Amino acid sequence: MKLVNTIILTYTILLILSTPIFLSLKAQENGTGMATMPVQSSEGGFCKSMVETNGYECEDHNVTTKDGYILNVVRIPMGRCRDCRTRGNKSPVLLQHGVFVDGRSWLLLPPKQSLAFNLADNGYDVWLVNSRGTEYSEGHTSLNFDDPAYWNWSLDEMVAYDLPATFQYVYDQTGQKLHFVGHSLGTLMIMAAMSRDRLVNMLESVALLSPVAYMGHTTSLLSRVIADNFIAETLDSLGFYKFDMRNVIIIEILKVICRIPSVDCTTLLFTPYTGQNCCMKPSIMDIFLDHEPQPAAMKIVIHMCQLIRGGNTTMFDYNDSGTNIKHYGQPTPPAYNMIGIPKDLPIFLSHGGADALSDVDDVKLLLDSLQGHDPDKIVVQFIERFAHADYLMSGNAKEHVYDPFIAFLSRLH
Repeated sequence: MKLVNTIILTYTILLILSTPIFLSLKAQENGTGMATMPVQSSEGGFCKSMVETNGYECEDHNVTTKDGYILNVVRIPMGRCRDCRTRGNKSPVLLQHGVFVDGRSWLLLPPKQSLAFNLADNGYDVWLVNSRGTEYSEGHTSLNFDDPAYWNWSLDEMVAYDLPATFQYVYDQTGQKLHFVGHSLGTLMIMAAMSRDRLVNMLESVALLSPVAYMGHTTSLLSRVIADNFIAETLDSLGFYKFDMRNVIIIEILKVICRIPSVDCTTLLFTPYTGQNCCMKPSIMDIFLDHEPQPAAMKIVIHMCQLIRGGNTTMFDYNDSGTNIKHYGQPTPPAYNMIGIPKDLPIFLSHGGADALSDVDDVKLLLDSLQGHDPDKIVVQFIERFAHADYLMSGNAKEHVYDPFIAFLSRLH
């Protein structure tokens, strides 16, 4: 059976890598020029399907960025417990997901184990962001979702436009500074913003789960293959502007494979990308595949590949000094300097020893840049067995990560 798993794993990697090409070729045959699966209805957020069905009050909000993207933000204003069934002066917590997923990634676990629901039950006002291009944030004030110009963005635009817009909106709605929780790319977004002295005046604290500040040491097989072989750059040069792994046929095939008792689907789907996750139940895979993965701009994939190959955290490199000068006023892209993070900002940082994307050596570089941080304002947690996806889908994430984080928050009030 080990041989069968190996064969399936190899096939899946090749399938994932070929998906953007396959979908684009099929789209060209149809005359659409699109690289995507049929898009589900995006009217409203996921309040009815994933929040209200679990007994929580829920609100849909739309936030428009300065560059025209309309982001869906889901609010869980109160929990189910008797003491938290009142509105009022509750501290807002903004949860920012990573790449290839959306705000539903915080709700994949059962309610008693989910970070979002636990925060609500502990008296916090919870806000879940859906980043640009994901299913519930496909809107734009002037661009069509299928227009290549719609997908002309990388990390830089998410830092410059998405975070400021959502921060300001939640701050205006609540009148309070925000506690921010990021996972994976979500951590890089907030650290990049802070390094350029953005949003600090609206921040109460920051939680960095599987922090990605540097990527030069990543051992993620899939990320290394894509980066080292310039696959994203090649696809971009061929006119494929979107990286979309969500094909309805492939998803259904994967669901069938994942139901085979002898196949460890959590290993099959996640290990090549995230590292060997320790504690995910097989049953979560059907839930995950019902909602994820989500598309992302090819440009942000290229940006991540640049960070992997270069080892430094910089703005997008156009690989042309003239174009870089046009964008940045200098021939090379500016760095996001992690030393610029405020030294008195309360930080909760948790990383795993088995994480292939947030590699231990890369996290060490981040911790080195935080050495001057006020020791009373930072908590660093290391979980030897955890990998990248454990922070969202592990059955014991509540015990090991969420409960300590909520305790950290309670000490700030």
